[in-house]
Amino acid sequence: MKLSVIIVNYNVKPFLEQCLYSVMKAAEKIDAEVFVVDNASVDGSCPMVREKFPSVRLLENKTNTGFSAANNQAIRISSGEFILLLNPDTVVEEDTFSQTLRFMEEHADAGGLGVKMIDGKGKFLPESKRGLPTPWVAFYKIFGLAKLFPRSRRFGKYHLSYLDENSTCRVDVLCGAFMLLRREVLDKTGLLDEAFFMYGEDIDLSYRILQQGYNNYYFPGSTIIHYKGESTKKESLNYVKVFYNAMAIFARKHFSSGNARIFTLLIHLAIYFRALMAIIQRLFRRIYLPLLDALLIWAGFLLILPFWERIMFEPGYYPAIYLRWVVPAYILCWLVGIQVSGGYRKPVNLLHLARGILWGTIALLIAYSLISEEFRFSRVMILIGMAWALLALPMLRLLFNRMKITGFELDIEKPKRIAIAGDPPETGRVRELLTHSPVRPVVAGYVSLSPDGEGPDYLGTVDQLKEIIRVNRIEEIIFCSGNLSSGNIIRAMLDLSDLDVDYKIAPPESLSIIGSNSIHTAGDLYLLNINAITRRNNRKAKRIFDIAVATALLLSSAVLVWFMKNKMQFFKNGLWVISGKRSWVGYIPGNIEDLPVIRKGVLHPGMLFPAQSLEPTRIRQLNILYAKDYRSWNDLEIVFRNWRKLDNEFHEIPSRPGQDLTDE
Repeated sequence: MKLSVIIVNYNVKPFLEQCLYSVMKAAEKIDAEVFVVDNASVDGSCPMVREKFPSVRLLENKTNTGFSAANNQAIRISSGEFILLLNPDTVVEEDTFSQTLRFMEEHADAGGLGVKMIDGKGKFLPESKRGLPTPWVAFYKIFGLAKLFPRSRRFGKYHLSYLDENSTCRVDVLCGAFMLLRREVLDKTGLLDEAFFMYGEDIDLSYRILQQGYNNYYFPGSTIIHYKGESTKKESLNYVKVFYNAMAIFARKHFSSGNARIFTLLIHLAIYFRALMAIIQRLFRRIYLPLLDALLIWAGFLLILPFWERIMFEPGYYPAIYLRWVVPAYILCWLVGIQVSGGYRKPVNLLHLARGILWGTIALLIAYSLISEEFRFSRVMILIGMAWALLALPMLRLLFNRMKITGFELDIEKPKRIAIAGDPPETGRVRELLTHSPVRPVVAGYVSLSPDGEGPDYLGTVDQLKEIIRVNRIEEIIFCSGNLSSGNIIRAMLDLSDLDVDYKIAPPESLSIIGSNSIHTAGDLYLLNINAITRRNNRKAKRIFDIAVATALLLSSAVLVWFMKNKMQFFKNGLWVISGKRSWVGYIPGNIEDLPVIRKGVLHPGMLFPAQSLEPTRIRQLNILYAKDYRSWNDLEIVFRNWRKLDNEFHEIPSRPGQDLTDE
């Protein structure tokens, strides 16, 4: 066996599916085996692997054993001459394995190899090549000097940012997202250190490879996509603590006692520093907009009050206490109204903002009528202040939105303009998927793989993408990976990386369209919202419905049974439903691929269309709609309109390998 690919998965099913699809294509001409070690995922990852990738060796852990232990679990039973540790949120090119294996065979000194990685927008990921995190290197990284002086050989050692990203070079540390290792080297260094639960294990193993006299290489001859941060939130304090504690374990293990103490001190300083910064950032995010609103309203009173005094009264009519204490009280009331109304939620909703100002005004006028006469300065000024707030606060948000300041996106349903790149059958399937997704973008047209494309929605070929994006104002491109190779997709992303365009990949025969533009978000993907029926509340509602209907039917069976052709089956159905083995309503028999698992049903949604002969595509659509938008009322309608068929035998629906459809 030439290559063993090992992927550790934890609740990233859509990304794992795309990853495996690219891996299987890359391994077609190589003597390879593929392992998926699942750390107790609850998102349906394991059934998906069993069903769609039967040749993959799936190891299912009952608990989350951590990254190191899970990788070691597969390494011990693997037989490849080379071992590849690969993250599930990656996409490899078709020639990635052949290219990297060739490099390893041509360089006998290579103990490990990493490749060029890009994110979901085609941007180079600096962790593709890294230096050893010595105390000083860690200091430069922790306190931002590495970011300020990336080209410096002194300050840029953490990511070796002074080295060309397109040139092969020796590096100290390989990234665990793609780590190609020679088995004979692993036999000498030992496996991953399981003291590292997550993070740091790649640094530790890379260092041990160097200690054995081998070199680690950065190889840009192959590029992969790495959707960073799909399993973790990198900005969270918990991530900071886990990551830097892993660095402390590394220091205690490999550095002298003096250096280890210095490193550990830096680690603790970093944790406290990042914690303090996180607290300050969160506090600032919460209060900076209300503070700006308060200053803007107060400035309005400061400008309007003298004019109002000159027009209606005389200068100095309002005492100093008015601007110093009364107006701030007004402002506080308006801010509370905005907060309660949801005016500070993101994205910005101008209606909620205006509603909050109006609520605050009503509260002020009520309070005005109840307080002592000496504090009743002017109802008119309250109304003028309200008018100013209704004008100035929305203008502030519109200005920030115009300046594209993060967090000031307007809550306006403005769908993205999308182009779908692929062959007609697949682009049509993807377009149909988009119509069922929670986000419904505008499909501007199709990008063909050949110049033979035609039709009103044909925009051009893949080679014309830059011009297509510019002319048609395309904001996002969806690549159909069933037609386009991963290599071509990655090349296109690299060519277009200077454009403000998003990218997503639609795996063949999948209900997910994958993409990610930020290391902080995993949700930037279109995924059919078909899990509604599996939510706890809906499962409970469906079970309560089944029991209630079964009980009512059995209690009235003395009458109902005379309307049933198969009387014994009618009673059996009621008892099976009460016992929890079956349900009154299930899927229409047919293709239930990727749909949530539910109990087999006596009836199904197709019975609402008795006069129609349902085509397979229509059956599929009805099953999806039933799963994604479950309501007990729908079940009641199906039962009510088909009560004479409650003596039906249960519809047999092909179960997924290794799963019992009676389990929810």
